Amino acid sequence: MRGTSVLSWILIICLSQVAVRSQYYSDTLPYHPRPPKVTNLHFFMHEHTGVTAVVLTQANITSNNSSMPFATLVAVNDPLRTGPEPDSEVIGNVQGISLLAGSNASSTQYIEFGFNTGKFNGSSLSVFSRGEPGLAVVGGRGRFMMATGTALFNPILINATNVIMEFNFTVVHY
Repeated sequence: MRGTSVLSWILIICLSQVAVRSQYYSDTLPYHPRPPKVTNLHFFMHEHTGVTAVVLTQANITSNNSSMPFATLVAVNDPLRTGPEPDSEVIGNVQGISLLAGSNASSTQYIEFGFNTGKFNGSSLSVFSRGEPGLAVVGGRGRFMMATGTALFNPILINATNVIMEFNFTVVHY
């Protein structure tokens, strides 16, 4: 027992000497932040129920007769277009999930708006928010690195098979 105690003290003394005698090396570089940019984007999401938006799972509740009952998880992969017309140019896509968790058909969404043409080719915006008229932009990739902002949406067409939403993004990025 005494040998263990002595060995412990020797280790403590040696370690304290190493910490005292070593020097921390740090090369401080000046910080030159890039100026923030504000970008406004306008586009349309075209959703086709059962094709680009699929119900993954839903709770087994028989008392709710709505078209999308409480506790429904939906996966989306919708095209982004320049206009509300079905033949307008495709500029990217929306991928993510939406959870209908409110009794008034409100939803929580994690979706990514990816762009594959033009100035923002290869860039994307991440949205994590409740499905209110204003969605929170919480990040981005590519040209939208460290993005924050809001995405306002306006339903243009909603029927049994199609949904067309107009989006207006205001994004601050670096």
